[in-house]
Amino acid sequence: MKTDNKKTLLFALKKSLPVLFGYLFLGSAFGIMLYDIGYNWIWAIFISLIVYAGSGQFLLVSLLASHASIPTVLTMSLFINSRHMFYGISFIDKFRLGKWRYPFLIFSLTDETYSVNLTFDKTEDGIDEIKARYLLGVFDHIYWIIGSLTGSLLGELIPIDFTGIDFSMTALFVVIFIDLLTEQKGRRKLIGSVGIFCAVICLIIFGADKFILPAMLLIVAVLTASKKYFADEKEVV
Repeated sequence: MKTDNKKTLLFALKKSLPVLFGYLFLGSAFGIMLYDIGYNWIWAIFISLIVYAGSGQFLLVSLLASHASIPTVLTMSLFINSRHMFYGISFIDKFRLGKWRYPFLIFSLTDETYSVNLTFDKTEDGIDEIKARYLLGVFDHIYWIIGSLTGSLLGELIPIDFTGIDFSMTALFVVIFIDLLTEQKGRRKLIGSVGIFCAVICLIIFGADKFILPAMLLIVAVLTASKKYFADEKEVV
């Protein structure tokens, strides 16, 4: 099927708009927090360009403020961002089709970009799906960088107490979770409950600083074991 580059570009742009509004705000929150601990807009752009890890960047601000050691930064980053290794598995085959785009498709798969990628299964005629996924990642990354720069400059120009603004990332995660959950049908609506239950159990056992990786492992194990149950009735063999 012949694809249209302009149509693909507009398709990816349209898909990225919900992320645009979220990232301008969340990126700004990161930029403001970074400025508050003494790092200017140049650092905001550099970190967002290289790290680009949403919650990982918010964590990095706290670690920089406390003068944490490199081993501590590496360990905490692993625990916070380990979830990417799990949900990224579902896109390995699709992303490989991108060839030279493959590394960036992996790098740019944030929580929000992943959520939008889930809606790409049924693209319109004339759309180059893999190119659209790549452009989505490019647009989302640009939005985050712009947001980070904006926040850093606002922190410098506007003397406002931004205490608590880091909660905006948690709020976005909750919105994405609810949105994805409402799209599920039948027994699959219970999958969210499984995730919450596993997370709470691991939180109690391992504590707030170390529960993410064990929770992800437990969620994968439970959902794998109950795969047949959570399949739609028409898919169950």
